[in-house]
Amino acid sequence: MTIKRFGPFGFYREALSIALPVMLQQFIMSMVSLIDNFMVAGLGDVNMAAVNVANQLNFIHLVAVNTVCGAGGIYLAQFKGANDADGMRHAYRFKVIFTFAVSAVYGVLCWTVPEQMLGVMTKGNAVQEEIIAVGARYLRLAAFTLFPAAITASIGTAFREIGLPKIPLVFSACATAVNTIGNWFLIYGNLGAPRLEVKGAAIATIIARCIEAALFLAYIARQKPLFFVGFARILYIDKRLIKEILSKSGMIFASEASWISSETIMTALFNGRGGAEVVAGMAAGWTIANIFFLLFGGIWTAAAVVVGGTLGAGKLDEARFKAVWIKSGSVVAGCVVAAFGAVAAALLVPVVFANLTDAARGIALGLVYVILAYLPLWCLLNAMFAISRAGGDAAMGMYTDVSVNTLLFVPGCFLLALGTSLDPVRMFALLKTTDVLKFFVARHFLNKERWVRNLTQR
Repeated sequence: MTIKRFGPFGFYREALSIALPVMLQQFIMSMVSLIDNFMVAGLGDVNMAAVNVANQLNFIHLVAVNTVCGAGGIYLAQFKGANDADGMRHAYRFKVIFTFAVSAVYGVLCWTVPEQMLGVMTKGNAVQEEIIAVGARYLRLAAFTLFPAAITASIGTAFREIGLPKIPLVFSACATAVNTIGNWFLIYGNLGAPRLEVKGAAIATIIARCIEAALFLAYIARQKPLFFVGFARILYIDKRLIKEILSKSGMIFASEASWISSETIMTALFNGRGGAEVVAGMAAGWTIANIFFLLFGGIWTAAAVVVGGTLGAGKLDEARFKAVWIKSGSVVAGCVVAAFGAVAAALLVPVVFANLTDAARGIALGLVYVILAYLPLWCLLNAMFAISRAGGDAAMGMYTDVSVNTLLFVPGCFLLALGTSLDPVRMFALLKTTDVLKFFVARHFLNKERWVRNLTQR
């Protein structure tokens, strides 16, 4: 069976109609982070470093929540393709139950041992004590956003998987406006508000998250989408299906845990190379880069809806065609965004982070350029992982990530950190060459076509 590398215009129009609202939502969320960093950067390198190290820890929670939602989403999208409303509701129940469980565990850690967690992330830094003092206060407050964030993730991803991504886009835009206004009032004490600095940034985020969750809850209670289940019946689950989804989520979590732990080790080693300018510069670079990473969310959602829905409808050959077309389109999108991003970064970094030191801004811009060079490859890898998971093959991502990260990436982090004097940006550029090997491993497993399955047949 010969498959053309690129699909018809109609296919990409359908994929973009799903991906663009998701990408726009993530762009809005990235702008929140950018605005937060812009405002906090005015408080100096130490405050900027503290907030961003705390958010690196919060990112671990986000990855865990997304893992749960991703595992449930595999089934929710396929049940949507099969028009099985009962199956959709069970997949939604899974999301809610386990995102709350993850948030509860992380919330306890934020309240009881924030200093210890921040200490691991800043070991060897010249201003570690100052960063920990500020970051711990921020983490304790940020813990109040965890349950609203779990609600938002569970409902928002469910809307995407049934092909309605514009709804979470609207609510995220509202939350962004609230967060931005709250930051302006509370960080610097504008118009008579108290000047709370880093504490103000955390409080503004709490308010925004709570409003966003309230909007989602009110909307589903009124509209009652096919996946809707009231909280009173949230525990009425299909145990067999939940076990099946848990087995998938375990493999997804192993993949994500391997990735996030390797990235955390790398970040901790980077943070020990210098003072606040290194932490602030790397954090600023990632803040800009997150704008370009919005492509990944669009790729994942398009694959889940287009490929997963087609598999759920029993059209296996059609799903094979669409998978190839998504991979090709992802590479093209990565190249286009990388080209525009290189120009945008040169303009954004000096303006947005004008209050940082020259050294911090130089590190930020160098990191962004390295990330953009890898962007087309990362778009392709995300497409391959998304296609595999859309058909329930979570093992491919686990084998790829765990093998390469454990055998090459993490040892490489320690080798470069302990055996060379390379700066963090050059270290990062060298370490990420291991993603080329990930491509070959992922292609090997994807070609086995274990993902070409209809999961709705029970």
